[in-house]
Amino acid sequence: MTNPSTTRAGRKEWTAFAVLLLPLLLVSMDTSVLFFAVPAITRDLGASSTQQLWIFDSYAFALAGLLMTMGSLGDRIGRRRLLLLGAAAFGTASVAAAYAQSAEMLIAARFVLGIGGATLMPSTMGLVRNMFRDDAQRAKAVGIWSAAMAGGIALGSVLGGVMLKHFWWGSVFLLNVPAMVLLLVCAPLLVPEFKDPRPGRFDLASVVLSMGAVLPTIYGVKEMAADGFAVSRLLWVLAGLALGVAFVRRQRGGRSAMISRELFRHRAFGAGIGLNTLAMFAMMGSSYFTTQYLQSVLGKGPLEAALWGTLPSLAVGAAGPLATVAAQRVDRAYVIATGFVITAAGFALLLGTDASSLTLTLISCAVIACGIVTVAALVSDLALGATPPEKAGSAAALLETGQEFGGALGMAVFGTIGMAVYRHDVSDGLSPTLPHGELATVRETLTGATAVAGRLPGRSGAVVLSVARDGFVHGMHVAAVGAALVLLTGAAVSVRLLRGRAEAPSEALSQAPSEAPVAAGR
Repeated sequence: MTNPSTTRAGRKEWTAFAVLLLPLLLVSMDTSVLFFAVPAITRDLGASSTQQLWIFDSYAFALAGLLMTMGSLGDRIGRRRLLLLGAAAFGTASVAAAYAQSAEMLIAARFVLGIGGATLMPSTMGLVRNMFRDDAQRAKAVGIWSAAMAGGIALGSVLGGVMLKHFWWGSVFLLNVPAMVLLLVCAPLLVPEFKDPRPGRFDLASVVLSMGAVLPTIYGVKEMAADGFAVSRLLWVLAGLALGVAFVRRQRGGRSAMISRELFRHRAFGAGIGLNTLAMFAMMGSSYFTTQYLQSVLGKGPLEAALWGTLPSLAVGAAGPLATVAAQRVDRAYVIATGFVITAAGFALLLGTDASSLTLTLISCAVIACGIVTVAALVSDLALGATPPEKAGSAAALLETGQEFGGALGMAVFGTIGMAVYRHDVSDGLSPTLPHGELATVRETLTGATAVAGRLPGRSGAVVLSVARDGFVHGMHVAAVGAALVLLTGAAVSVRLLRGRAEAPSEALSQAPSEAPVAAGR
């Protein structure tokens, strides 16, 4: 529903929005663009296996750990100013990464890229909340925003492969530089400045607690996803959760809290954060299996797999905008629930796959992606609509942090389920025929099974590969059943929490003159 008391955005705001999509695309691409570059980086810089992991994880940890801090900082110093500072840092770090002379230098540059990404993500979404006061226009913008983020992840792998085919590995980082220069030139001219007129004192203790809560938790979850359960990894998660409790207590009791209690005044905000986290939980669980399926089960090369993987993204571009149109005609709760059901149906389609089902797998991925974008677009807009405009940066940061948690947890949970089934099937099918050492390698990963099969003569190698691939597909099926059940639960919860309430927060906020944003120039 459109709020008639608000000013509709014009050509200038939509042009500014197009400019804001640049950092969004680059940040969402920045991890996937590296997938093909790791072998060349390892060869040129002599990176160890541990350093390879940190080349990826230094970016992810800096991004996740600083999102809430940067969202709160943007509310205080101005979201456009923070965006420009982040763009400068992101561009400079991209050049440093491209010309890194050692693995340590590349890891440091990737960490700075993560800091820049942590400023760009909440700034762009917060500015969208400020520029689009009309409910229908904001919903349309958030739908496009969500589709662009999903598309950027798929596009990154393809661009990385194409660049590496013609240039050296550093070229994948230089892709960022022209876009950041364009942003630095255009944003001051097109993007208005917004900040909280009464931000309160910046609470450094909350910064430490927020990072202490996020980093150990995500680290422990990622380690369990990669290497399985261990007490030490569980302790990391528990330490992060304990600091998270301390962080929440401080926010509830402090006068200058980093996360204002006002954000949770409306049920729609908390529900939006939770449902968005659940959507990312399912999406990353799907990605964990389908990317490996294309390469290790179907035997596609990395670039070929990336190209096939972009096909489902073609449908995503329409899903977000169509969802926002539907939500203007039907209670938003039912459209969100439909998105969850569509995603569950995509996982159900995976149950029909075997070790040679390329077409069905791509259709399943497209259905899953459309459902996820439908949910993400609507719940993100729901949470932003329930947010006072001057707190938009903090709200956007919470949404992004929830996505990081959901994604890490999805990979850990579904990866653990799938690998447990895979190892059980491989042990049952191959124990009588393989030496213990070879069996241990096959049980570890499907990639290891492929390597073992390549060393075995004739039919023996084919049997190992067939059993391993079938075991992986079986694990994917079991995980898909679990994901579908979780998503159907999400559909029921969204109707229960949001039915008849989806539009109320925005109307309430528009009637509160004390919550008008400060626009510091256009």
